[in-house]
Amino acid sequence: MSRGVGHLQALLGSLGRLARSPLSTLLTLLVIALALALPASLKVLVSNAQAATGNFGNAIDLSVYLRTDAPLAKAQQLAGAARGRADVAEVTLIPADQGLADFRSYSGFGEALAALKENPLPHVLHVRPRAEASSPAALEALRGYFKAWPEVELVQVDAQWVLRFNAMLEVARRLLLMAAALLGVGVLAVIGNTIRLEIAGRRAEIEVIKLVGGSNAFVRRPFLYTGLLYGLGGALLAWGIIALAVALLGEPVDNLARLYGSHFALRGPAPEEIGALLAAGAALGWLGAWISAARHLSSIEPRA
Repeated sequence: MSRGVGHLQALLGSLGRLARSPLSTLLTLLVIALALALPASLKVLVSNAQAATGNFGNAIDLSVYLRTDAPLAKAQQLAGAARGRADVAEVTLIPADQGLADFRSYSGFGEALAALKENPLPHVLHVRPRAEASSPAALEALRGYFKAWPEVELVQVDAQWVLRFNAMLEVARRLLLMAAALLGVGVLAVIGNTIRLEIAGRRAEIEVIKLVGGSNAFVRRPFLYTGLLYGLGGALLAWGIIALAVALLGEPVDNLARLYGSHFALRGPAPEEIGALLAAGAALGWLGAWISAARHLSSIEPRA
């Protein structure tokens, strides 16, 4: 018998045994699916949170307020120096006269402002850092650079809430990794225990196979395929659970987004994320079965 035929027979035999006990198979698959669905759903949640906010690519900037006695030529010189930095994407200079004109137009205090003898507003630089320089440490370094200028009165980092939200997303990513690791161990334990029970139930059959010369690898093969099928089936069921949750939440999320004037739509896992989920389920199933089979099959020997 060729190796390929042997593997096919082991796979079909494992499928048949799972099909002959549908209730226990379904319950095991459901436990595995719930363990896999939790970290996968957290990943979907983080991805949608990033998509809903556009990753804040243009939300973070710095407002650099110059002293009121700083001349416009000096402000232009400082703006040019700032544009030369590698961590700066864009610098917009708002002269004091333009700032006063804009304030007069939009504030509704035009007549009161006309009574002023001189412009109280300073020149302002709006600085937008590059996306890769938007971390709290990078922003603090950029703030220190502008604060060191003697012509600068105040440097304000706008959208501090963005930094807080990004910090919360980083916490969520760490929790995602921790949950994935812990629940992965749980999947290994569930599959390993299931394979252990199946080995115990087929002990007499295994003794006969070893008695006629069957190797440990040959005996182990169907159990490995059983673990693989459990892991892959649980991953498919987890994908279905996540897809159902996305479908049920899609309309309420759409309504909420419209109330905020957004066109955001809840998205399910991307194709590469689905592939990673299925691969992780299959790998955990195979590994859990291999560990359990290697531990328990070696203790079973044919009796004389």
